[in-house]
Amino acid sequence: MAKEIPDLIASERTGTGKGAARQARRDGLVPGIVFGGDVEPLPINIPFNKLLTMLRAGRFKSTLFNLKVEGHDDVRVICRDVQRHVVKDLPTHFDLMRLRRTTKVNLFIAVDFTNEEECPGLKKGGVLTVVRPEVELMVTAQEIPEQITVDLTGLEVGDSITISSITLPGGTKPTIDRDFVIATLSAPSSLRSAGDDDDDADTGVNADAAPEGDAETTAE
Repeated sequence: MAKEIPDLIASERTGTGKGAARQARRDGLVPGIVFGGDVEPLPINIPFNKLLTMLRAGRFKSTLFNLKVEGHDDVRVICRDVQRHVVKDLPTHFDLMRLRRTTKVNLFIAVDFTNEEECPGLKKGGVLTVVRPEVELMVTAQEIPEQITVDLTGLEVGDSITISSITLPGGTKPTIDRDFVIATLSAPSSLRSAGDDDDDADTGVNADAAPEGDAETTAE
């Protein structure tokens, strides 16, 4: 199932150049440009507060958007750059690139875990620790998966789930070449604490007893 692409609503900016951009900022807007796709660049504006909220939410530069500008056809875009104020670190300009449906892009895809009831490790009280709730994949713009699925069936305490152990949607590949951990199934804290206590008991050390060397010194 393809991931739903969020809308990015903008308005066309009349006029170009620094003067028009400064006026947009005075009006509470952030100027931007849409390029690519074998058509002329399109100057646009996005409300400052809306853009700032999206930037703070994260993943703005790795999210595919459906750009909606009145008077123009909807188009899929991805952010290629956000310029910021050198002192205030607030957005002052942004660049969007139009994408064809066959374009390959890097996006973060959510990880979903299934069949918890078929996982022996969880039944024994094990704890699923998610290392990567999202994984960056190279995907085709027209076939963006909604999620990648991790099947927990048969996993025991101590098992690790790596990217190589799960089946990725067709046409996708990780952006990281090496194998990496998605999640681990660890023992519950009560069992780990009991194991630590057993280790201490096996050493046979009495914390109240003086070291042998000290006893000999006293005898002299």
